[in-house]
Amino acid sequence: MKPGSATYKKAGVDVGAAGRFIHSIEPLARLTRRAGLVRGIGGFGGLFGLKGLGYKDPVLVASADGVGTKLKIAQRAGWYTPLGVDLVAMNVNDILCTGAEPLFFLDYIAAGRLDPKVLVNVVRGVVRGCVESHCVLLGGETAQMGLLYKPGDFDLAGFAVGIVEKKRIVSGEKIKPGDRLVGLASNGIHANGYSLVQKVLSVSEQKRDARELLKPTRIYVRAVLDLLRRNAPVKGIAHITGGSFREKLARILPGGTAAVLRKKSWPVPPVFRKIRSAGVGEQEMYRTFNMGIGMVLAVPAASAARVQARLKREGMPAWIIGEITKGHQEVVIK
Repeated sequence: MKPGSATYKKAGVDVGAAGRFIHSIEPLARLTRRAGLVRGIGGFGGLFGLKGLGYKDPVLVASADGVGTKLKIAQRAGWYTPLGVDLVAMNVNDILCTGAEPLFFLDYIAAGRLDPKVLVNVVRGVVRGCVESHCVLLGGETAQMGLLYKPGDFDLAGFAVGIVEKKRIVSGEKIKPGDRLVGLASNGIHANGYSLVQKVLSVSEQKRDARELLKPTRIYVRAVLDLLRRNAPVKGIAHITGGSFREKLARILPGGTAAVLRKKSWPVPPVFRKIRSAGVGEQEMYRTFNMGIGMVLAVPAASAARVQARLKREGMPAWIIGEITKGHQEVVIK
């Protein structure tokens, strides 16, 4: 290389392209505005104010997550918008488990080389998820790292912050034997278990069934916050993601309790039957996938039917799928 001829662009980082990408998504980000926004994307940091939100003793709740290897199927199918929804959903559903209202979201996109068409489609999904969960897209980072990622490869991470009144935090500590478990329908696989999916389904099957495999993670914010604002006696909330019921539902069980789930109490979506028929045993299916239940609420037995009915009125399919018993924080699936 001639002296003085080396440039950042020749090293694989096009700062101008990054700037143009940020400028192109600013109109999308404006669609997510909500009360509290002071300044969004474009500066060195997004600004959000808490004054005027109506909280007396506010507690902030934060989460960080990604979409995992679901991204590879999206690349094979050339369909990226669902990934943006997933990115928001995985985070806002997690903070919802404390009873928190999402406030704002930030994304991180790392790529070998910027492909504006692909990344704008991802951001369209992020905006859709933010609008659905009523949180603002406050900022993010787009990193070009050709030394780490091959051309066409990229990775995604997301970060959400929410707020909850301290005395209304949902912790699970009041769960007791006799309480019922209400399961909220998933939208399919959501964003966990895709390494196993890609092990048992061929690339041609993944492309053929991409519409089903890439369904975005369902966002439960509106339906569950509606319950909480109506003072529904929700004692615990579990977002069923990696590790499924035995990992995630166990997190909210206090000492001396266990959860018993009854498989026949809810319908299992066809996509899971397809994966099982490809060679995955039933025990592994329930250990890896949500099996049609994306979120579980623990409520008193006397309130379970009313909670279920309210969710259905809000357009959220739900079933009473089990109960709390005495035990050692284990989850039993019958």
